[in-house]
Amino acid sequence: MPDAVTIVRERQLVIRREMDRRGISLKAVSLDSGVPYDTIKSYFPGERDKAPATIPGNVLFALCRGKDGRGPALPLDLISLILPDGFQVIKAPEEIDHDALCELASDYVAEKNRAHHPESEAGRDIGLGEQAALDGKITQLRAA
Repeated sequence: MPDAVTIVRERQLVIRREMDRRGISLKAVSLDSGVPYDTIKSYFPGERDKAPATIPGNVLFALCRGKDGRGPALPLDLISLILPDGFQVIKAPEEIDHDALCELASDYVAEKNRAHHPESEAGRDIGLGEQAALDGKITQLRAA
């Protein structure tokens, strides 16, 4: 099994490919994060045969916060790719809207109850489509 450094470096290359696919330039990430362009390029090289420099915590901080603290310099779903499976970077709200949270929780419970109905997609079990819908509800709850 590869060590953590190897895994992170492989994931950095995946992030670079996804940046290219989405049209996110290294220059924009550099400007938005305050991290010099050549440094960003060393973490996300375009050449597949070039090993990226291991990204340090202070750069992850800058990518999440942005240069002026106004938001991420790289989409959080891309930054999340560095983390172990099952973990993700999300921005926690400054304040909790308990009414909105209650509505999201109620929506989740209603969706789960529908998924267990005998006439649902997989009967009393949760089907693939139902699982995806429930996972989406959980993502909304975690982000709230």
